[in-house]
Amino acid sequence: MTDQVEKWGLFEVSCRARVSGNPFEADFGAEFQHSEHSVKVAGFYDGEGVFKVRFMPQIEGEWTYTTYSDVRDLEGQQGRFACVAPSSDNHGPVGVVDSLRFAYADGTPYIPVGTTCYVWNLQGDELEEQTLRTLEQAPFNKMRMCVFPKRYTFNMNEPPSYPFPRKVTQSEKTSRTGEPSNDWDFSRFNPDYFQHLEKRILDLQRRGIEADLILFHPYDSGAWGFDRMPAEVNDRYLKYLVARLASFRNLWWSFANEYDLFPERTMQDWDHYMQLVQQIDPYDHLRSIHNCMAFYDHTKPWVTHCSIQSGYVHRVPLWMKKYGKPIVIDECGYEGDIHMVWGDLSPEEMVLRFWIGFTLGGYVTHGETYVNPEEVLWWSKGGQLRGESVPRIAFLREIFEQAPAAGLTPIGRIDNETVNMLEGTPGLFDQSSDVDRIIAEGRWNVEAGGYCGNDYFMFYFGMHQPGSRNFNLPPGSFRIDVIDTWNMTLESVAENASGEVTVALPGRKYMAIRIVRRA
Repeated sequence: MTDQVEKWGLFEVSCRARVSGNPFEADFGAEFQHSEHSVKVAGFYDGEGVFKVRFMPQIEGEWTYTTYSDVRDLEGQQGRFACVAPSSDNHGPVGVVDSLRFAYADGTPYIPVGTTCYVWNLQGDELEEQTLRTLEQAPFNKMRMCVFPKRYTFNMNEPPSYPFPRKVTQSEKTSRTGEPSNDWDFSRFNPDYFQHLEKRILDLQRRGIEADLILFHPYDSGAWGFDRMPAEVNDRYLKYLVARLASFRNLWWSFANEYDLFPERTMQDWDHYMQLVQQIDPYDHLRSIHNCMAFYDHTKPWVTHCSIQSGYVHRVPLWMKKYGKPIVIDECGYEGDIHMVWGDLSPEEMVLRFWIGFTLGGYVTHGETYVNPEEVLWWSKGGQLRGESVPRIAFLREIFEQAPAAGLTPIGRIDNETVNMLEGTPGLFDQSSDVDRIIAEGRWNVEAGGYCGNDYFMFYFGMHQPGSRNFNLPPGSFRIDVIDTWNMTLESVAENASGEVTVALPGRKYMAIRIVRRA
């Protein structure tokens, strides 16, 4: 009977062979053929004499394959399988559509509502399973996570295993410096480590969560030296990851967390990593790179979307205009109470930043850093969520998943930092279009606003507490909803509004108004 795998599923070829020398250096892969369509895929060594090649078929029907290798026992093995229709919860990998939005491969819109758990996958099974149970009750559909272990505040524990085998045991080491760790055999990988990583990525996939995988980070502090490996090791590592993981449909490549904190690496290094993966990834997964202070040039063609650290969520429209790509504020700060300014946001502030970012047409990622006796902080180790923003982010996700698939265009709010008070600001009171005219007083009179054509409008007032707002609606009939984003309520206040309208508000913070054209 012919093997079957669903479209965007994972088909795996496994072969055994004895190799003289280093098996990780063996050239092995397969060419997959469907009618006139051919895909060449690199394989990898998975330990214990086993070589594997993985393939994610993107066309239904019969496929054949033939392996290639410089190892005689691995060369020329053939087979076939049938690619069948995807199951109802399999929409394929996420990609960019219409320059500024995301969608699954089958066209289903995707709105990233992410969270951050940097090394949740390196905490041992008990805590990792608790994290997965927590995610099942949470609204998040994207997880930022690292390949390498982390050494940082609240992250002083050793991982259960390491990505490379040791040349000597830990007890044989007599000193530890900040220089590259020379006790690792960088010519080989530890398959157990990567098998566990795969397991957790697939655990996320089964829960409908994208794995935004961080390939490099600077939080090593000389503990292991994975932040300063030789150039050829970095390339070999990236090739190994692509061979092992690229067939997982829920994978995104994030090339660094805070790339600008690597003093030894140049911009050319980061360009090279991204170009290398772009070249060898058969499925063209999403690619981004995250900053601390200095932005990477996201206009470069190998960048698919902007991964940004900034608390200035009002600048989403500026970044959209500058880069012309989806804006994901992957770090706007964290809800919590730690001793650092980036991790002590109130839940109200976290929710406010989400609403501003989403209303302006961008996306915002969650994180949580509440101190507890066990020092298990969600932002790094996972475990349990303790904050108050999560249910309100779930409410936000529900609201924005009801918005048009084309997404929201930001209403051009005037940024006070760019206003020349002596020369004036052209267009400050301009009401030349329906979008400009909808706010009765002009577009200056809004905290955050977004629209889709003349059919859908969202206004968020944040810390302001107006008792009413005035609108000049475009021709037609509209439903008007008042949304309390903190108390998570939605009230329809008009079913067939038209022309000039005044919408009464309760004079509280965190309110929003949604205006939707009637069919």
